[in-house]
Amino acid sequence: MQSISAEELSTLETPPQKTLYLPHTSSPLSRLAMSQTLSGRSASPSFTQSYQSLFQIGTEFPRFVVPYYPWWEDEATTVLWAFKNLEIRLVIRYGLFRDESLPRNSLLSRNADAIDAVFMALTEPREHQLLGHLSHMQRVEEILRRSGLPPFQPVPWSWLPQTPVYALDPRAIAQAIEAESHFQLSRVAFEDIVRASLGYSATSVEWFLMQHTALYIHLLDHLRIFPDDIPVYLEVEKVWFYFKFLNTKFHALIASQHLRTKSPFAHRAIAQCLTAVQPESAPDLAKTSLCSFEFVAGPIQRLFQDRPESLTDMLKICNVFAVRFRRQYINTSKVPWNRQFDASYPFLEDCLGSSSPSDLARTLTTLDKGDFAHLTRSSIIAHDETTKGLLANWEDLTVSFRPISDTEIQPYQSLLQRQNYHSLTAMLHGLHKYSISTARSRGLNSTVGGMVILDPIIPPDTIFLFNATQNYAAYRQHYRDYPGIPFLLPHLRDGQQKGELALQPVFRFLQR
Repeated sequence: MQSISAEELSTLETPPQKTLYLPHTSSPLSRLAMSQTLSGRSASPSFTQSYQSLFQIGTEFPRFVVPYYPWWEDEATTVLWAFKNLEIRLVIRYGLFRDESLPRNSLLSRNADAIDAVFMALTEPREHQLLGHLSHMQRVEEILRRSGLPPFQPVPWSWLPQTPVYALDPRAIAQAIEAESHFQLSRVAFEDIVRASLGYSATSVEWFLMQHTALYIHLLDHLRIFPDDIPVYLEVEKVWFYFKFLNTKFHALIASQHLRTKSPFAHRAIAQCLTAVQPESAPDLAKTSLCSFEFVAGPIQRLFQDRPESLTDMLKICNVFAVRFRRQYINTSKVPWNRQFDASYPFLEDCLGSSSPSDLARTLTTLDKGDFAHLTRSSIIAHDETTKGLLANWEDLTVSFRPISDTEIQPYQSLLQRQNYHSLTAMLHGLHKYSISTARSRGLNSTVGGMVILDPIIPPDTIFLFNATQNYAAYRQHYRDYPGIPFLLPHLRDGQQKGELALQPVFRFLQR
């Protein structure tokens, strides 16, 4: 039997009964020849060998049951008939409804003025003349295209077992498989994770799971052809999830704790394959429980159970979760597979519960004063955990800001009046990052001489605080005249470069 190439695997489909069918050999002609040999008569070229899929959404995600009809589907319909452009786009993007035609039918039923308002919000001024001739139906299709997820581009599992010409290194094999599993996770849309968590179909999640079944099939094929490699892959499983061969038991224990955080999907594929080719090894193989996506699906499910009052608020929260997920699990050298996803959103709760910019600024300032009450002169000089915690809080604020960038509650001026530079500068940096992301997704506003010009969305009366020239010189000068809750980063840098004297404005605020 020959192993299946990645190119062939990419063309396969999974039948409804979740059985993955793969060609018995890599060539259509050889498949026909083998089928004729096995049957002793002429056979059609459709001979296949079937493998049971190891992974299914229904078992990898915790079961989610609500004691009533999913209320968010009714609210999705209501939003699609409302007049809030951002909320319409969020509902389309996440698609939390079973009728895939719901957005199209709802928008087609709306009058031309309503569709024009959404259409104009999604397009840039330079596009209006070009797209102005579109019909009502074409505008609806353009709204759906720009609001929804980009078409999923599947990338087949690329790691393949090597022919044992040279000595195989179990540790290198384990690292390569982990890297491929990490890459496949990076292809999964967070919106699809939300959909799968609530019991809906999710294309990129299904593809991710199927590729780990493909790993199982590739390795099963290989070990049936090269049974002498079985000890190597038994060692891969041990090296990956148990220990490294280090000098001391203490070091081995530390390595064990670290290495058990590798991909549970890849581990189960390897362990299942080894069990199939060498059943007597099964009791010694590490076991991985089902519901491997529980680490992120559980918090999402609890969100929808605990806040059954506003779909659009939860989708704004999910937008922040999407950024956080990529930072914690994708944009990292090692995926913390066993770390529970952080689904806290205290800042967002304050934002979504505020009635006005002044109300939000007052709430944030009260919280910031409480946090900065623990900061002392010695904490700043030593750069201790209190100081680091405030810097981490500032960074979290920049990410959490995204949902309010398109809302009416924008408390920049109120925060400036209250001299709360901690939350204000975090918001300005978040707004800047948001402008970069939207420029990339909508198309660049203009390019002049190779320069990219972003939307001027930072409020003019606060832009001087955002200017990072000479370690935020404009901000530090303003702070000397109008001290308040500080933006710590430039002050700490100034203190490192010039000594404690440069920190006197912050020290005076702390004393006060």
